[in-house]
Amino acid sequence: MVIGGSSESEAAGSSSRLLLLVEDEADARSILTRRMQAAGWTCLAHPDAESAMQDPQLRFVEAVVADLMLGEGRMNGIELIRVLRAQGVRVPVVIVTAFADKARLKDALNAGAAYLLEKPFATDSLREVLNRVTSINVDLARMVDRALSKKRLTPKEDGVARLVLKGLSSAEIAAITGNSEKTIKQHLTQIYFKFGVEGRAEFFHTVFPT
Repeated sequence: MVIGGSSESEAAGSSSRLLLLVEDEADARSILTRRMQAAGWTCLAHPDAESAMQDPQLRFVEAVVADLMLGEGRMNGIELIRVLRAQGVRVPVVIVTAFADKARLKDALNAGAAYLLEKPFATDSLREVLNRVTSINVDLARMVDRALSKKRLTPKEDGVARLVLKGLSSAEIAAITGNSEKTIKQHLTQIYFKFGVEGRAEFFHTVFPT
């Protein structure tokens, strides 16, 4: 079991799959860590998003499981997704919650969650979800890399394009990157021009053809 303390070389060389687990309830965090270890995952377990983002092994994780609510005054699971994306961590994120209403589902998916899993859930269910979303994520990542590499985007355009493909709005991208919304829209104009499309919907269809 790993609780955020092993060296980076150990994480990189480990044959087990590395999972970032963010759960504020100590008992639930401990139980889930043990069960996911038995299911073939090594957990970097954290009580809140703030400490999770400081984990030295963060860049090695293959997936993230985060509770939606992480304590009053703390970053929640949806906010964590946006911060992860801003830091270049593009692995799939599974949000778990005891209150999976339509509004929360929409917010989670719009933020880029790969799956919303309602509590209580069986360990087998989480394992199946993780296997599914990590397989899909590899395929989608290759699709995105292939599409963007062909268009000779600048580094800034590439970053903006990836955030757009995660479903973020121009205003959200501006806030994350520290640019004005006008600057982001200028980047988008160039991206759309290079792809020969007129807007976001055509851009998505070009990268993810149906």
